[in-house]
Amino acid sequence: MPLGIRRSGIRPLSSMGGHAVDPWRSFRRTVGVVLFGWAAAAVTAGASYLALRWVWVPIAVGVVLCLAFVVLLALLHRAGWIALLSLVPALFILVGAVQYAPEAALEVRGVRESVVIVADSATGKDGKNHRLTLRTADGGELEERLTHNGSGAPGVGDRFDVIRDPEGVVPMEQADDVDAAGRLGGLIAGLVAWTLMAVLAGRRGHVRRRQGKTESLLLSL
Repeated sequence: MPLGIRRSGIRPLSSMGGHAVDPWRSFRRTVGVVLFGWAAAAVTAGASYLALRWVWVPIAVGVVLCLAFVVLLALLHRAGWIALLSLVPALFILVGAVQYAPEAALEVRGVRESVVIVADSATGKDGKNHRLTLRTADGGELEERLTHNGSGAPGVGDRFDVIRDPEGVVPMEQADDVDAAGRLGGLIAGLVAWTLMAVLAGRRGHVRRRQGKTESLLLSL
């Protein structure tokens, strides 16, 4: 019987001896995953812009959407390794999308101040949640505290510049840490990497489906 004729219980075969897989369907799947990745970044950035006061909101949204992209990439590829690799650009996308909006706001309307640390109210386990009291060059203390979570916090007596939001919406940051262009660059670089990975995953996934490889996604190469 000629190849490619369907019989009960037998899959149709392509002229190359593999299973018949519609290339346009694979193309649409690939485009869909690419668009989802770009939409995930846009939604996270939008959540950051709308919730400038609550940084946990875009972080939560971004983590969920990034993990969803990783799952879609694994299903598209029919293997797990490229999905695991996509976690690296996902970190750039998450940081860029979450931090671009507040840092851009600080660059646009922020007030730069030269300050010195006069007190540190460290809380939390091992005292790593720092709330730093700052004194300006004219001798007045800023009402807002500079927060630093983790090790490596500046100590009492250290001098540096900060940028604060006069509207009190965006938390104050050290001036050297404010780099909206860098956050945007990292976001775009991550999206480019995601796009290339999705194209590769779509191509390899198409080939794997033609070959009938449907084993475990995590163990497949």
